[in-house]
Amino acid sequence: MVIFCYNSGMYNWTVDTRELEKDKEKFAKWKLEQLINFGLNGEKISGEELKKYWRNLEIDPDRRRFLGLFIDEI
Repeated sequence: MVIFCYNSGMYNWTVDTRELEKDKEKFAKWKLEQLINFGLNGEKISGEELKKYWRNLEIDPDRRRFLGLFIDEI
């Protein structure tokens, strides 16, 4: 079953964030991926969370290279 929902803070309308929020790790990783791949929309990324999930994030390769330049400085 696919549940469509609208979350005004993100560009992804096909994810039931209420269900995803039940698993804090998955939600944090998903949110970082959304922010990095689809835009911040005025939101800031937590440097601490970015470092924590860095190796497991599925993000655009060019953005990964760019952000990788700053990871050690966070």
